[in-house]
Amino acid sequence: MFRKISLGKLGLTVGGILTIVGFVAYFLNNPTVNLVGFFYGIPILLGGAALRAAELKPVPYIEPTPEGIVNLRNSQQTPTLKQLREDVTGYRYGTEAHLLETLERLKLSPDDASRPLLTGIYETDRGGKYALVLRFDSPHFDLKAWQERQDKLTKFFGPGIVAEVTEVAPQTIDVQLTVE
Repeated sequence: MFRKISLGKLGLTVGGILTIVGFVAYFLNNPTVNLVGFFYGIPILLGGAALRAAELKPVPYIEPTPEGIVNLRNSQQTPTLKQLREDVTGYRYGTEAHLLETLERLKLSPDDASRPLLTGIYETDRGGKYALVLRFDSPHFDLKAWQERQDKLTKFFGPGIVAEVTEVAPQTIDVQLTVE
C-alpha cells in the first residue's frame, strides 16, 4: 500500500503543517503546541525532504490493463513477475534507476549516462499466456546487444518465464516476459 504513496510528499506535508503550527503557537505564546510543532515538525519536514531527494517515481502503465488480462495475470503470474510488477510500479528510495541490478548483471549499465531507462510497462495475452512487457529507452544499446542477452534475461527472471526482445521504435526496446 505504501509503495503507491510518495513518502517524501507525505513527510513534507505533515512536517510542514506541524512546523507552521509550531511557529503560530510560538507567536501566540502557547509553549506546549510550540514544542510539538518544533520537535516533531522540523525533523519530519527534513526527513520528507531527504526522501523526496532520494525518490524514484513509479513506472507508468503504457496502456490500461483489460479485465481479461488481470484475470489471466491472477491465474498465471509467477512470484517473480508479481514482485517485478509491484517494484517498478511503486515508489522506490535510494536507488538510481528501476531494475538497476538486473541491468548491471546483464552488462547493460556500464555507467549512468548509457544505462537503458525503463519508461513503461504493460500486460498482454500471448496465445493464452500472461506476459509482462517492459519498455526501455535504450539509445546506447541496439537490438542486437539486447538479443545477445535474451537467454540471460530468461534465466535471470527465473523458471517458468521466457524473455523475448523486440525493437518497437528506434532506440526503444520491449522485453516481453511470458509465462511458459
